[in-house]
Amino acid sequence: MKRLVVATLALFAALNAPAQDKALLDKAKAEGKASFYANITAVEPIMKAFTADTGVTGEYTRISTSKFVATAITEFEAGKFMADVVQGPVPVLEILKEKGVLASYRSPAAKGYPDWATKDEQITLFGIEYVALVYNKERVKPADVPTRYEDLALPKWKDKIVMANPANHPTTIAWLIGLKENVFKSEADWRKFLDGLAANKPMFVASFGPTPAPIESGEKLIGISMPKYIVTKAPAPLDWARISPMMGTPRAIGISAKAPHPNAARAFVDYWLSAKSMGILAKDVGEYVLAPGVFPPIAGIDKAKVIPIRELSDDETQKWGAEFKKIFDIRK
Repeated sequence: MKRLVVATLALFAALNAPAQDKALLDKAKAEGKASFYANITAVEPIMKAFTADTGVTGEYTRISTSKFVATAITEFEAGKFMADVVQGPVPVLEILKEKGVLASYRSPAAKGYPDWATKDEQITLFGIEYVALVYNKERVKPADVPTRYEDLALPKWKDKIVMANPANHPTTIAWLIGLKENVFKSEADWRKFLDGLAANKPMFVASFGPTPAPIESGEKLIGISMPKYIVTKAPAPLDWARISPMMGTPRAIGISAKAPHPNAARAFVDYWLSAKSMGILAKDVGEYVLAPGVFPPIAGIDKAKVIPIRELSDDETQKWGAEFKKIFDIRK
């Protein structure tokens, strides 16, 4: 309770404190706008707030993860890259960094973020695309809610699970490897879990997006999904199993090396990393963010241990995807 009170006071102070440097804002206003290329969704409230609070127009272009690298590099090399700021999964930004697309910038708004989130001068991590066991709280008895990841492999969950396809969904593949590297004591224990999970015959869907619907309807009772849907699907009867650690892939942001509006780009990143902006992302979208004291309105999340999982190389993703295809007997 003490931590929650302190966090609430810190958030209140941050939301009501001047967050932007006036000299930088004056230059940003002279440039007029900041163009934001991103793969994250539902950020329109932040764009509107940025425009209203700074007087600099925020323009948002969504690019899917699968097309992000090709689009950015092609435009950049042709001298037609119009983005001032880019946001995406860390592997995407790492590739852009290697290609010279990103500029160095350490935002003062990232003060208080974890050290591992701000160690790179060109890439700043601001959140974790967290994954958990999400269940139908009206149909799953409290005594049956898993308390360990291993519980998902119990026979009582046969034909009652939904998850993204572990043969080709990169985040699910990385999450399963994250269990191996961060949760299970041995590879033998991890493989026993995989065998039990496979024996429970999960329903496979293309991504996390479709996972909440069958849980909400009661077609399935539990799934490997994202707690943010408790917010975005409210008042659906969804809850999450309090299992630690919760894991996910980091989300990151960076400035274009050839930003058409470099000062507006810095002003936008400062605003994006602020407690106000991250508060909008957490409250309205249910995202897990790294701004200190800011949490989504999901019971128990403020007490959860959330850690970033290792980013797999393309070769690792393909290798493990092929192995999971065999383990889960996926024929398509």
